[in-house]
Parts: sequence; C-alpha cells; structure tokens
Amino acid sequence: MDSPISITVNGEPRVLDAPLALSEFLTSAGLDLRKVAVERNEEIVPRSAYGTTVLGPGDQIEVVHFIGGG
Repeated sequence: MDSPISITVNGEPRVLDAPLALSEFLTSAGLDLRKVAVERNEEIVPRSAYGTTVLGPGDQIEVVHFIGGG
C-alpha cells in the first residue's frame, strides 16, 4: 500500500494519497493538458512525458496556463 506524499505546486504544499502520474494529477485538478506547461524540480517536462512522469515525495511542480487572446 502506498503512503501519502508531500509535493509543492506553484509554491503551495499539497499532499497526494500516493505517487501519481503527472497527467493524472493535472486531469484531477481540472486542467487541460494541451493548455499547460509543467516544470518539475526546475526542469521542463515534455508534454509527451506527462503520462510516464510520476510525482514523488518532495517534488517541486510549477504549472503555467496558456491563455489565448488577441
């Protein structure tokens, strides 16, 4: 059984029930995977790796939303 892990998202502490794929985390947060960019521990995560990147204890995540306009 997995135990809870602590991560930081955009400077805010968060607790996850267990390690989670980045894509699952973003989807559960209601984010459109096509409209965000993510940095994990100061490294950009390619969108193609969202499903295979597993969030772990102490990870620092920064999520940037793209906003359209004109």
